[in-house]
Amino acid sequence: MQAGKPILYSYFRSSCSWRVRIALALKGIAYETVPVNLIKDGGQQFSKDFQALNPMKQVPTLKIDGITIHQSLAIIEYLEETRPTPRLLPQDPKKRASVRMISDLITSGIQPLQNLSILKKVREETQLTWAQNAITSGFNALEQILQSTAGKYCVGDEVTMADLCLVPQVANAERFKVDFTPYPTISCINKRLLALEAFQVSHPCRQPDTPTELRA
Repeated sequence: MQAGKPILYSYFRSSCSWRVRIALALKGIAYETVPVNLIKDGGQQFSKDFQALNPMKQVPTLKIDGITIHQSLAIIEYLEETRPTPRLLPQDPKKRASVRMISDLITSGIQPLQNLSILKKVREETQLTWAQNAITSGFNALEQILQSTAGKYCVGDEVTMADLCLVPQVANAERFKVDFTPYPTISCINKRLLALEAFQVSHPCRQPDTPTELRA
């Protein structure tokens, strides 16, 4: 491994960034944060300097071991392969498939549909309804799946990559005022996860770029 502290380009409220922050915290990896404000100045992710770093103009981006990695799941899988303790992907292939299935459902089937870049293309007066519909459609499926895979957490009784995806998405749902009454399994797992230190220190309310009024 190349010496030097990893650098995470992150935005405090980005659910994709939060997934990676949880993974780094769970694995005890010290890192530096470079905030990228997705709102200020029309979005700092569109600057020439950042586009040179990440052509997709998105966070998170992680510099580590002499390479630069984009996309949260790719980052988490790299951390898992190079720093496998604690394990975020089960050894059992069937459970590992469940973890990846749930992770993909959230990161591909829910989050992109209610992301800032999409909401900007929707009329302002319909943005809340759009986001709620996108999330509830995904949560209807996720609740059903979790009823067969969950123990204490999304897949069994160990924290996995799926849990790293769940908690930020629940926070998004709360921000968009989604009714959680139909989702008792999601709610219960989320509550357990938020009690863990790694999920607390990585929380959007505790980041270097968190606005003062949102700090906790």
